Amino acid sequence: MATLDGKHSFGSIGETRVTFIEKNVDANRKDFLKKLLEHNGLEVVIDEPAPKTPEDPQLYTVGVTDMTFNPTIFVFERRLKTLDGKIVNQDYWFQRTSEDLKPQYWKND
Repeated sequence: MATLDGKHSFGSIGETRVTFIEKNVDANRKDFLKKLLEHNGLEVVIDEPAPKTPEDPQLYTVGVTDMTFNPTIFVFERRLKTLDGKIVNQDYWFQRTSEDLKPQYWKND
């Protein structure tokens, strides 16, 4: 799975300029990102390239039309909200099972 590395990747999907969110994701991940990003007011663009062989799984590229959007910045600055209004953290972004959606990214034991 991709990481939040801070790189701002942009290009085009069809005729639309986009900021790429993730490339080569499965349908479940595509649907999750689309729902989350649209909930946060972003216009999502999906590219569905044809698989190289019939046996290959269908993978997708997810982008948004907001050229200033950077997933790393929006997650760490706590600017994204879940569908039920909580703050999106790294665990939520990567669909990891976690009941702790507090925005702290460090542990002080």
